[in-house]
Amino acid sequence: MQQVVIAGGGSAGWMAAAMLAKVLGHSVKITLVESDEIGIVGVGEATIPPILFFNKALGIDEAEFIQATQGSFKLGIQFENWARQGDSYMHAFGEIGSPIGLSAFHHLWLRAKAAGHPSDFWDFSPTFQAAKAGKFAPSVQLTGTPFSQFSYAYHFDASLYAKLLRQKAEQNGVRRLEGKISQVEQAVNGDIAALVMENGERIAGDLFIDCTGFRALLIEQTLKAGYENWSHWLPCDRAMAVPSANISAPVPYTRAIAHQAGWQWRIPLQHRTGNGLVYCSAFLQDDAAKSQLLANLEGEALAEPRPIRFTTGRRKQQWSHNCVSLGLASGFLEPLESTSLHLIQSGIIRLAKLFPSGSDMALLRNEYNRQSQLEFEQIRDFIILHYHQTERSDSEFWNYCRTMTVPDSLSRKIELFRHSAVLQREQDDLFTELAWQQVLLGQRVLPQHYQPLADKLNPAQLSELLENLRLIVQGIVKPMPTHAETLARMTQRS
Repeated sequence: MQQVVIAGGGSAGWMAAAMLAKVLGHSVKITLVESDEIGIVGVGEATIPPILFFNKALGIDEAEFIQATQGSFKLGIQFENWARQGDSYMHAFGEIGSPIGLSAFHHLWLRAKAAGHPSDFWDFSPTFQAAKAGKFAPSVQLTGTPFSQFSYAYHFDASLYAKLLRQKAEQNGVRRLEGKISQVEQAVNGDIAALVMENGERIAGDLFIDCTGFRALLIEQTLKAGYENWSHWLPCDRAMAVPSANISAPVPYTRAIAHQAGWQWRIPLQHRTGNGLVYCSAFLQDDAAKSQLLANLEGEALAEPRPIRFTTGRRKQQWSHNCVSLGLASGFLEPLESTSLHLIQSGIIRLAKLFPSGSDMALLRNEYNRQSQLEFEQIRDFIILHYHQTERSDSEFWNYCRTMTVPDSLSRKIELFRHSAVLQREQDDLFTELAWQQVLLGQRVLPQHYQPLADKLNPAQLSELLENLRLIVQGIVKPMPTHAETLARMTQRS
């Protein structure tokens, strides 16, 4: 294995180039082919905490990253109008409360709730309380508290992130080739042999990585890997994206605001706010979607809304022959839980761990596809949960989502939680029990029972525990600087 060829740039291409060059060193030669004439989908991006480890592995300094990408910090996602009009809850990162023995905290809270305790589940989340107070610091003093870490992620401009990654990749020997691919040359056994450029140059390789976005030039147009369509569970198939001017300091969380036929994102960056309306074209026309998006901006639109069309699902073979697909070429799960870049990241790490040493790739390829399918399906179920577990009946769209048949893997999870507040994290599931708890409770799934393990404390002890935890959370958040102050300090250039 000597030559790796990446088709396409953008976030997917340059994330792959930067990480593979870093971990494989000079054992392989990496060439990335892209054209400045072909646009990328990249808009303001929201991420989840594993992005910190990816950047750290690449040696990217956090302050450098925030400056280079016009980034801000993210403590969670606020969901508005999802279960009912007027509802609001947050999928906050990090820990909530503290377990007692074998009893998870949410069982303790449910017991107190059943007895009339006035607390809210998120009263015991340091990240939620910091987010709502507009506060953030990358290093938070947790010594002497029940909490072990203060989790966070980023908002940033994806095109600027790709530029930063390109610098890192080229420093590690990645060669960038400008131009358009005119032909994909295949060997007798069906493997990809080379990319032929419009100027006639032939780029041969042993392993190819398809980062050509929705075009899927290698994995689908050439190798016919097939696509598994999930639009019957995730019916949104369009988006309109537009940047807007900031009218105040960026908040440290993403907003996902449900509308009549989909939802709107708001991603606050330093220099602008990223906005988009994700919707189902069967229930909302494009012109109406554009008008709805523009009518719900907080600041002035800085461009014309850009339409994006997609089909939710996954490539049946995300690694086919000697070609691995990443990003939009590998499948699409809408950005409701900010998993787009994470799926690229995990695909790259998976490829690095299963990187072939020669042309015999079958076993490695099968294992990559097995792991990737499981990951996509688990994230799919988590996203479906937001749509299906709703009480909204004010539009045809929400009636469809509320009454649709969902995968058995999801229905089992919902019913088990509804009955006994029990959640079992599946192996390698990206989302923890705590993530599922927050969305289920936020979507008004209130369990009928809690585990008897939560009865270990008497009522006075339980009240004292909750009050102490609430005071500890307040004590963590109170001395923190504001998000704006932290950004100002980190972006101060000498």
